[in-house]
Amino acid sequence: MELGLTGKVVFIAGASRGIGYAIAECFLKEGAKVALTGRSPDPLAEAAATLSAAYGADNVFQFAGDMTATPDIQASLDAAAEALGPIDHVIANVGIGKAPPGFDVSDEDWTGDVLQNLTGSMFLSREALKRMLARPADTRGQPSITFISSIGGVDAIGTSLPYGASKAALNHVTREMAKQMGKENIRINTVAPGNILFPGGNWERIVAGNPDYFGKWIDREVALQRFGTVEEIADAVVFASSERASFLTGEVMIVDGGQVR
Repeated sequence: MELGLTGKVVFIAGASRGIGYAIAECFLKEGAKVALTGRSPDPLAEAAATLSAAYGADNVFQFAGDMTATPDIQASLDAAAEALGPIDHVIANVGIGKAPPGFDVSDEDWTGDVLQNLTGSMFLSREALKRMLARPADTRGQPSITFISSIGGVDAIGTSLPYGASKAALNHVTREMAKQMGKENIRINTVAPGNILFPGGNWERIVAGNPDYFGKWIDREVALQRFGTVEEIADAVVFASSERASFLTGEVMIVDGGQVR
């Protein structure tokens, strides 16, 4: 299936590892150019070097910065556009959960998780949209923004309160923003992953602590009776950004193997 992504410029937040890295590689396989961002310079540089060796240094750009801080967001978007060209697609893969389960969440944990899981993505989309709208409508094609949310924002599945609430709010932002941007031919969607297992990820650590319990839990809770892979999330994100999804906007695409009921 031809996705129409050859030569497109894609900005990916949180691309050093895991889902973000898989998304970057999937876009590169489709002939796109990618701008990788991440908070930690060394892992980001390693990811950029690996992808550059495989897909060409001219197709990969890196910028280390805090994707919850407006100055870093602005600088990274501008630097990426200068290096690769006007940005066509933005993937807001910003988020982490540090707060414990239950209601007794400290002020610091609440504000920190909301910043990571909602505010950062909102700030990135705001700055990206300003730059997309600055281009003449007849030259910008059909840009898109795809948020990475979670099934924790779709259903009550035992996640921490600030994480679940932030992701639910991000899902709402998707629908509202899609209605606002539709007249500009800019699409806004979200991919909500389920339980994704990859080296160095949270689920690898959790399962290692009690593999028998979590094996039975997955069999019981997930229709396909397995964890998902980063590549399966990447495929959904790349499709949502592509020309083949040109009538898709305002959607929260759940990719969870049939867990949410």
